[in-house]
Amino acid sequence: MTGPVLATLVTVTVCVPDAKTTSPTRYCNGFPRILTQVHRSLKFRIQLIRKMEVLLPKLPSFKFSSPICCCSISTRSSSYVKFGFRRFSSLSVCASTVNEAVAEPSLGSPSLGHTTRPHFPILHQEVNGSKLVYLDNAATSQKPTVVLKTLQSYYEAYNSNVHRGIHFLSAKATDQYEAARRKVASFINASDSSEIVFTRNATEAINLVAYSWGLSNLKRDDEIILTVAEHHSAIVPWQLLAQKVGAVLKFVNLNQYEIPDMDKLKELLSRKTKLVVVHHVSNVLASVLPVRDIANWAHDVGAKVLVDACQSVPHMTVDVHSLNVDFLVASSHKMCGPTGVGFLYGKIDLLSSMPPFLGGGEMISDVFLDHSTYAEPPSRFEAGTPAIGEAIGLGAAIDYLSGIGMQTIHDYEVELGRYLYERLLSIPNIRIYGPAPSEKIKRAALCSFNVENIHATDLATFLDQQHGVAIRSGHHCAQPLHRYLGVNASARASLYFYNTKEDVDNFIQALNDTVNFFSSFK
Repeated sequence: MTGPVLATLVTVTVCVPDAKTTSPTRYCNGFPRILTQVHRSLKFRIQLIRKMEVLLPKLPSFKFSSPICCCSISTRSSSYVKFGFRRFSSLSVCASTVNEAVAEPSLGSPSLGHTTRPHFPILHQEVNGSKLVYLDNAATSQKPTVVLKTLQSYYEAYNSNVHRGIHFLSAKATDQYEAARRKVASFINASDSSEIVFTRNATEAINLVAYSWGLSNLKRDDEIILTVAEHHSAIVPWQLLAQKVGAVLKFVNLNQYEIPDMDKLKELLSRKTKLVVVHHVSNVLASVLPVRDIANWAHDVGAKVLVDACQSVPHMTVDVHSLNVDFLVASSHKMCGPTGVGFLYGKIDLLSSMPPFLGGGEMISDVFLDHSTYAEPPSRFEAGTPAIGEAIGLGAAIDYLSGIGMQTIHDYEVELGRYLYERLLSIPNIRIYGPAPSEKIKRAALCSFNVENIHATDLATFLDQQHGVAIRSGHHCAQPLHRYLGVNASARASLYFYNTKEDVDNFIQALNDTVNFFSSFK
């Protein structure tokens, strides 16, 4: 199987007489509108079309009521068949009850998910006729009302450029912007806010290190150690750098538990090693790496350590002082903050030794016609007007998360993530990637998986169109890892603290319905 296969189907309302009255009522809820990608064999596609044609006569006598549009399907051996449905959740002729109403919490003390959901307006809507179940948090998190109001307040009340004015608006904007920096520093236990550089995102933060520290410190035959499970943003910048300076990239494979092999990493370390680049939590495998140990091993051979913490900072307590890492990056949008801003943590002695990444306003001390001098960190690395409102919004998100407590969030997600993993095991022919949770092995609250003979994108599309369940499909910016696992893509359900067991239950019920639908064509 190489790609998603559903033909493009469009939307019409189907009605049948109600058994108790003569008035028509909606009987079925329709096939989804799905993008056409012809990757499976012609034989299967013809089989799919014929299945659709056979299905229609099986419906009880009904009439189309004000169809939105119709679609024609034809093969060389058959005439076209017009059909249309709004939503259709199974081959059986009945409306699916999956997710028609999100289950109420059980009696007793409400879970963290139930108590925080009211803070997130976006979660309270219907998608394709079903209540939204949002399980794509590893891609981006939703934003609480307090963050939305903080952004609105900035633009309505004190929008101004920072560091460049003495008037009231500029002073207040500057105060709030720098307060956000201090909040980030405190959140990850950095020694000082000068160790926090605001960037557009984590990707830019890694590129900043590559082009500033890397070009100044790496030379031919120096070695950079990474794992096969890294995000593209933690691989590609170092490939580009290696091409420029002649450095060598070495990769750590997975062990039998589908976790990057730490024994192999230790074996690769040598005096040639100048940098180790690792994730804290894998966005595919859900594995958690022993970052403190990695830092100690790397420092023993004189190497620096950069940690991609995009999947850990939003979900657990991250203490850069305890971890003793040299660089760490994260993104606002994965931790309830706005898009368009992230941050780089760097030890101050390293940042002070690094040349500017970009040139322009803000990052200078003095400019002459023949040369310039540069500001101290972090200003040295923040050329031009920054994402002011977004940084302030990130500060509000940190206040919100801190109010809940990161340990509280982590404990809840460990329990909910285990529940998701165990429920997924009930799906026939499923393959979940990464380690099984145990007393010794902890998983993050996400699961990447495939179901045999069903493409991940078909699963994700059907879940969205039929049930309002949002998951991710594709390679998750981890193509080398997927190649290592022997697949082109996977589906991924990822949780956050505002999710509940009812969300998981609705997802599993919808996934069963989806698998049954596709399995019926075999």
